[in-house]
Amino acid sequence: MMSPESMDTVFQALGNAQRRRMLDFVKNHPGCAVGEVAAGFDVSRVAVMRHLAVLEEAGLIISDKRGRTRHLYMNVVPIQMIHDRWSSEYSAMWAGRVLDIKYLAEQRTAEYPDAPDRAASVTHLPGERKGQT
Repeated sequence: MMSPESMDTVFQALGNAQRRRMLDFVKNHPGCAVGEVAAGFDVSRVAVMRHLAVLEEAGLIISDKRGRTRHLYMNVVPIQMIHDRWSSEYSAMWAGRVLDIKYLAEQRTAEYPDAPDRAASVTHLPGERKGQT
């Protein structure tokens, strides 16, 4: 089981939008070099290296140094351990189904942007009489 301190480190690392984007970059470009990551962001190379160090300290990035080049890989284990802590097989199944519905609704909204928003037309909850709160 993951220690509370380790979890705090992961949450703090993921709490920064720039680091999340860097982690996405590394996930989408396994084995990329630090310079490749730095080229994709409008901050100094030193700032990128600091962000990557935070991600590495949290265990979210693994680096493999070959010569003078560090190759970066995403490590999903800390995120999976956090997920496992609050999820069971049963809840994971239902969460997956709810996510499927969410993605389907988003897809339909993108396909039919001019369709009326039915949620906006609901003025009361089912089973409630109009005017009751």
